[in-house]
Amino acid sequence: MFTRNNARRGLRDITNAGPTDSSAAVKPLSRVPAPTTAPIDSSRSDVVPHPPTTARSGSSYQHSGQVDNIDARDSGDPLCATEYVADMYEHFRSVEAQTSCRPTYMKGQTAINEKMRSILVDWLVEVHLKFKLVPETLYLTVNIIDRYLASTKVSRPKLQLVGVTSLLIASKYEEIYPPELRDLVYICDRAYSKSEILDMEETILKGLSYSITIPSAHAFLVRYLKAAHADKKMVQLSCYILDGTLQSYSLLQYLPSELAAAAVYIARRAAGRNSWSPTLLKYANYSEEDVIGVARDVMKEKNSAQSDLRAVNKKYSSSRYGAVANTTLSNDF
Repeated sequence: MFTRNNARRGLRDITNAGPTDSSAAVKPLSRVPAPTTAPIDSSRSDVVPHPPTTARSGSSYQHSGQVDNIDARDSGDPLCATEYVADMYEHFRSVEAQTSCRPTYMKGQTAINEKMRSILVDWLVEVHLKFKLVPETLYLTVNIIDRYLASTKVSRPKLQLVGVTSLLIASKYEEIYPPELRDLVYICDRAYSKSEILDMEETILKGLSYSITIPSAHAFLVRYLKAAHADKKMVQLSCYILDGTLQSYSLLQYLPSELAAAAVYIARRAAGRNSWSPTLLKYANYSEEDVIGVARDVMKEKNSAQSDLRAVNKKYSSSRYGAVANTTLSNDF
């Protein structure tokens, strides 16, 4: 249950996160429906459960197997926009680099660091779950935070204000009923007033030139799960893995589409399926060889995550999400 103690934890942890470390090494560099759980067709070789394959055998299968038309069954549903969905994702791929940040912007911040960002995102995952918001809201929130921090220096006491205001902006964009302002004041334990949140909202929007529409990693995940013929557990596993990437500053080196593909790759291996498939090769436009390096870094970050960042594991340990956080994920690939 979310209480004022959680709000105090968010602000206290950010405040006590320690001095900034500018020497940390990092590598240079439209909305869609929620994932559906397509039934498994046992006649299809790429969805028949069997032991995980090596990268080499998977590489052979992805180029030789049958490619399915994943939109054929939805052609009569106008909400699926099957006539335009391929063009939509082509556009998403063309603009995702422009709406993403790379893990270099902390060099310009003098009062905050990567650890504080991770603590803030961990707190926001908990707040997002409490308000029962749609997944896109969380991904947009984190994107707004990163893009704003990439352009504006923020003091340590104001970082949580940036986070909660970004949640408000994302909620107004994505939700039918966004959280009320008084509720956002409450979850911050009244550390900020309504007027401070509204002033920060104007500041952030002007700082981003009111550019809020982004192709998020979750948007790509929805498409890739459909191409993967994912069952319910694979959907939950992929979402668990992808949510975990939000806390990692270093994973900003990868594009949203790459992180979504890596989440599907890891989930398929955990489910005992072929690592990659011809249908995924076509619709994700990534080969297994393209994805495997990203997946390794995702698992490396997951295994080395701070022990005090518990929100994602707590969320996906519940039966509502299939308790997939208890699944053993191998990084032997």
